[in-house]
Amino acid sequence: MSDASANLYLHLRQAFPSDLDATAIETDNGLFYTWRDLDRGTAMLANFLQSLDLPEGARIAVQVDKSVEALMLYLATLRAGYVFVPLNTAYQSAEIGYFIGDAEPAVVVCTSANFAWVSTLAFKAGTRWVFTLDDDRTGSLLERAAHASERHVIAARRGEDVAVIIYTSGTTGRSKGAMLTHGNMLSNALVLKDYWAWRTPNEGGDVLIHALPIFHVHGLFVAVHGALINGSKMIWLAKFDPKTVLHYLPQASVFMGVPTLYVRLLAEPGLTREACAHMRLFISGSAPLLIDTFNRWQQRTGHTILERYGMSETVMLTSNPYHGERRGGTVGFALPGVDVRVVDDGEQPVPQGEIGAIQVKGPNVFAGYWRMPEKTAEEFTADGFFKTGDVGRVDADGYVTIVGRSKDLIISGGYNVYPAELEAFINEVPGVLESAVVGVPHPDFGEVGVAVVVLQPGARVGAEQILAHLKASLANFKVPKQCVVVTELPRNAMGKVQKNLLRRQFEGR
Repeated sequence: MSDASANLYLHLRQAFPSDLDATAIETDNGLFYTWRDLDRGTAMLANFLQSLDLPEGARIAVQVDKSVEALMLYLATLRAGYVFVPLNTAYQSAEIGYFIGDAEPAVVVCTSANFAWVSTLAFKAGTRWVFTLDDDRTGSLLERAAHASERHVIAARRGEDVAVIIYTSGTTGRSKGAMLTHGNMLSNALVLKDYWAWRTPNEGGDVLIHALPIFHVHGLFVAVHGALINGSKMIWLAKFDPKTVLHYLPQASVFMGVPTLYVRLLAEPGLTREACAHMRLFISGSAPLLIDTFNRWQQRTGHTILERYGMSETVMLTSNPYHGERRGGTVGFALPGVDVRVVDDGEQPVPQGEIGAIQVKGPNVFAGYWRMPEKTAEEFTADGFFKTGDVGRVDADGYVTIVGRSKDLIISGGYNVYPAELEAFINEVPGVLESAVVGVPHPDFGEVGVAVVVLQPGARVGAEQILAHLKASLANFKVPKQCVVVTELPRNAMGKVQKNLLRRQFEGR
């Protein structure tokens, strides 16, 4: 896709329903936005940004609370042809300072509460403009944009033009800015529209409950693009609350969540088959879904969660099928147009069912890391496959299973130990809620495993019982040398266990 009409916003706009006065977004605090509101709001914001006389390819860095206006700012950035840089709302001054220094944004948008310190960092780094945007429809950005025209000509962009720089979590080394193009995200949105059988307004219409953050691939791209490219209404929740989700289930048909959200919903007595009767599809991603959660959800609701797999650098790569068997513990098949292969250390394909490094290729794969050409070159093979850093296998039926990150691999006494395999066994122990296995340095073996375990409420399972279960089931070299029971595992905003923190915590113990 290389012609000038490849601007992602243009394609999203073309998918708006013919009735622009229909509701596009309903918020959990009683606001209703029409499709016309989205078009007008994004036009005004895009005109305002362009009035600042920003350079070609200017970056717009945004750290604000979730709101429809924040979504409009993202769409307006696409519409005006600039590059959007979403930043996690949990980031503090040292992190924001790094991102501003690395991305060198022409514009920074932050909350009013953070304006003093964010603007100091931004102006010091050479940023020309800093505006505020709050989740109650106030802030200097909206005040300035209120005077802009409601008519706007969508900027010409090619498929290979960068639309977003999204920073990876940076669990090892400094965070890298993955450059996603208009073509990357449009191709993925169109594939998922068909693969997940989104129903158009003419077919009864899907309604999405949007309960995710919008600084991340899952909430900003998979969920938002999925609804907009289909002309589907969104029920917009400022933050996830299980009771609020249950309230809106009868009015919706699609829900996307991270595994933690499904666990919290399962804790609600109101989660029943009747409550989910109107729902068509529950999708999970961003972190591994425990098989226990998968099974309990199926029993309680009558719905089978569809688990999929993606990355900041690639958007979505694989998915369990909409029509067909959704296998718990797997992330389904490679999406149409995406090549997935599993290779050994010599980058040769491994036999079917064997574990190896996952590499991918397709129109959804990013253009590279921002201002890091050497790192970009390292992460691609000679024939153009991206090295995901994930380890997994593909079975005889084509289902992909992720067994962990390559950096989480434990090499103990010369043997490869895959934490996900151990975690699966530990989670089967009666009384265990969840677990994480990490490697720590050891003078004799190089590395040994430490199992960090969370018990179910009221359970009385000892560390020695857990290790005994593993010794009865697995080769001795795989068995962790230590087991520790904790009250909870550290997680990031998307529900992923932060194993780097666990490694630091238990190193030397």
